[in-house]
Amino acid sequence: MEILIDIVLKAGRSAVELSLFVLLPVMVVMLSLMRLLEAKGVLDKVVHVLAPVLRPFGLTGLGVFAALQINFVSFAAPMATLSMMEQRGASDRHLAATLAMVFAMSQANAALPMMSMGLNFSLVLAWSVIGGLCAAAATWYGFGRQLSAMEGTVDETLHHPVAETAKGLLDVINRAGAEAFKLAVGAIPMLVLSLVAVTALKKFGLIDALTVGLTPFLAALGIDPVLILPALTKYLAGGTAMMGVMDDMRRASLVSLELLNQSAGFLISPFDLPGVAILISAGPRLARVWKVAALGACLGIAVRTAGHILCA
Repeated sequence: MEILIDIVLKAGRSAVELSLFVLLPVMVVMLSLMRLLEAKGVLDKVVHVLAPVLRPFGLTGLGVFAALQINFVSFAAPMATLSMMEQRGASDRHLAATLAMVFAMSQANAALPMMSMGLNFSLVLAWSVIGGLCAAAATWYGFGRQLSAMEGTVDETLHHPVAETAKGLLDVINRAGAEAFKLAVGAIPMLVLSLVAVTALKKFGLIDALTVGLTPFLAALGIDPVLILPALTKYLAGGTAMMGVMDDMRRASLVSLELLNQSAGFLISPFDLPGVAILISAGPRLARVWKVAALGACLGIAVRTAGHILCA
């Protein structure tokens, strides 16, 4: 019992520190910036310019906005946009392509805080865009070609607060701060539970046994076995939990700076059990097309992984 209590207390301390002292400041700054650009109409102009360019990839104007949200806010931010697309009549094929793109892209709530560990964010962002577009195109032209492309009356207007006065500006910042705090605090339960589970697995030797068992297979593929723990954490508990594990491993010098950047292609994305569950809850049609989107996402993540290995 003492061992369990010790594990819980240490995991809880790590989770709170990571959420409040790493995740929260980054989210406040980035979310405030995004909301201010949104309120000033800058994002509307960006979407207007990029939408025609990205339409051949199966993306609409709202799909462009979802890409900006996943890369600069958090993995949960595109939920509102995906829900809006469904409600405003976007076709199943457009929904699948957009969802595949979101699945395959880098999630800001993990990528931005990991810059403090030495992550090359510009490299992550570049391959996030390439991988996301590959996932969307593969879904639109390949995996999802059997889905209906018939659209209803699509309203792609982005409704948001306007910051014309000092009070309006302050309101936007306050709302963004509250939203960032909610995201950071909301991550704590999942972080605590996942860190407890991972620490317990390590404590009782299960991770070591898994590492020993998989090492010959991974060595044949040229993969460092040290990535088993963060990968297992990521796909079972999500990107934020993986960030906590990777932070501990970086502090213990178990993961090099080079390996951190090489592994970012498959470790930093919302394509994991919690991420998929949360994103497809945005609407019933999204829940119907997620399997098709997942196939496209796998291709996009494979492209990102290869890019990071070659460039990191």
